[in-house]
Amino acid sequence: MPFTYCTYTALPSEPILAKLLDLLIGIFTNQSREEWLADLTAKATYPGFQLLVVLDGDRLVGCKLGYTWQPDGKPTNTFYSWLGGVDPAYRGQGIAAELMRLQHEACQTARYVTIRTHTYNQWRDMLILNLRHGFHIVGTQPGKRGLTIILEKTLV
Repeated sequence: MPFTYCTYTALPSEPILAKLLDLLIGIFTNQSREEWLADLTAKATYPGFQLLVVLDGDRLVGCKLGYTWQPDGKPTNTFYSWLGGVDPAYRGQGIAAELMRLQHEACQTARYVTIRTHTYNQWRDMLILNLRHGFHIVGTQPGKRGLTIILEKTLV
C-alpha cells in the first residue's frame, strides 16, 4: 500500500491529532503529551502554519511542521521548518526526503524566498538530510539542548 501525504494549515482534528502526538512523544522523549499539545496549539496560530503528515493506512508515520519566520514578531519571506520526524520503524524509505520536498514545493508556491531550520548535532540524520537537499550551515547559537546549528536554503 502506498503512503498517503496530507497537508494541514491548522491543527488537524481527532484522530489525526492524537496520532501526531503519539508520534512526537515516541520520537522526542523530552516533552510530555501535554507539552507537545501546548506547543502545537501555539504554533498553529503563527502565520503560514503548515503541517504535513504521512500515513501508512491509518497509522501516522511521519510529520513536518513549519511557519513563517518572525524575528522580532515581524513576518518575513522566510519559512521556518520547525519540526519533523519519522517513526523509527519507517526510516530509510525516503519519507523524510519526500516530506521535505513537499514542504519546499508548497513554500515555493507561497512565494517564500528562503527556508530556515535549526537542529542539533544529536540529530545527525536530519542534519545530513538538510545538507543533501541544498541547505547551508549559516551559523550556530546556544540552545536549550546544546549548540544549535542554523541552516538555510534559498528557493529557486
